Parts: sequence; C-alpha cells; structure tokens
Amino acid sequence: MPHACHALGCDTPVAPRFLMCMAHWRLVPATAKADVYATYRPGQERDKQPSAAYLQAAAVAVILVAKQTGQPIPPIWARLAAGKEE
Repeated sequence: MPHACHALGCDTPVAPRFLMCMAHWRLVPATAKADVYATYRPGQERDKQPSAAYLQAAAVAVILVAKQTGQPIPPIWARLAAGKEE
C-alpha cells in the first residue's frame, strides 16, 4: 500500500514508518522531532494502532511544517495537536 509524506500538500512517497519525506522532516524543530521519536512504537504502521501521544506529536510536527510552508491547517490537525481526538 502506498504511503505519502504527511506534510500538508505533499504527496512524496515514503516508507510507512516515516512521518514525512526528508525535505519536510528537516523543517521540523529538534524538540518536535524528539517527541515524535519518543512516542513512536515500532510496528504501529502495520497494526494501525498509534498511541494518542504519537498522534499528538505527529500533528504538532505537521502543523509546524505547515506554518513554515504556508499551508492552511485543517481543523482535524489542530484538534490532534491539542490532544483532542475524534
């Protein structure tokens, strides 16, 4: 199954274990990267069971990149970044 970079507006293929393509990942501040790494559980991309903490860390990273690249931020990403799942 194809998997694309989660940066808003990007469709670059990446391995399922990666959140973003290298070009966008480089835009994520070190502290946000550390949060993504700290909350990632190996295999979550296969069983589709990421933790709420990972989803929040990923959403923060996506939003930080979106702000740098001028992409609009959909409400679902803002809710996830705030720790409010639906």
